[in-house]
Amino acid sequence: MSEQPNDPRLDQAKASDGSVLDAHETALSRQHAADGARYRLLPIGILFTLSGLILFAGTYLNRYAGHYSARIFNENAKPSTGAVVAVKADPIALGKTQFNAVCITCHQANGQGIAGIYPPLAGSEWVNGPSARVIRIVLYGLKGTVNVEGHAYGAAAMPVFGQVAGSAYNWNDEKIAAVLTYVRQEWGNKAGPITADEVAAVHKAVGDRKEESETELLDLK
Repeated sequence: MSEQPNDPRLDQAKASDGSVLDAHETALSRQHAADGARYRLLPIGILFTLSGLILFAGTYLNRYAGHYSARIFNENAKPSTGAVVAVKADPIALGKTQFNAVCITCHQANGQGIAGIYPPLAGSEWVNGPSARVIRIVLYGLKGTVNVEGHAYGAAAMPVFGQVAGSAYNWNDEKIAAVLTYVRQEWGNKAGPITADEVAAVHKAVGDRKEESETELLDLK
C-alpha cells in the first residue's frame, strides 16, 4: 500500500483541542508583538512633534509679536523706521485758532476792527508792510496813537503778546509767527508768511523792552 501524501488536514484532525488553542495563542502573541513593534512609537513621535511645534510657536511670538502693539499690527499703517517724527502744525490753521481765541475781540472776525478804537487789519499798510514792524507790534505791544489808512486809532493800546517782561499772553515765537501769517493772508491781504525764526531773530536783536510807538516802528524799513 502506497504512502499517503502529506496532507495537513490529517495532522489537524489528529490535533487535540488543547493543542489547537495553544497554537492560536502563539499566533496571536506573535501578531501582537509585531503590531506593538510597528505602532507603539507612533504616538510618542506625534507627541514630540507637537511639543516642538508649540515651543517654536511660543518662541516666534515672543520674538516677533511686538508685544501686540496696535501700531505693529495696523495693516493700514505706512512703512516706518520706528523713529518718532514730530508733526508740525499748519501755521494758517494755528494762526486762525489763536486769532479767534484772542484777537477777534478787538479786530473782529472780518478784520475791520472798531472805528476810532481798534484799527482794521484788512488792507492795513501795517499788516502788509515790513515783517519786522508787525512782529514787534505783536511781540512788544503798541502804545499811543497809530494811523491806519488815514484814520487815527489810539483809544486802546495793543497788549504785549511775546515772551517778555509784563506779557499778558506769553506767546512763543511759533504762535506769533502763525497769527501774523494768518492775518497777512486773510481778508484780501497779500503779504508773505512769517516764520518762527524771524520772530526769534527780532526778539534776540531787540531784547526785552516796553511797548513800541508808531514813530519807532516807522523808522524800521
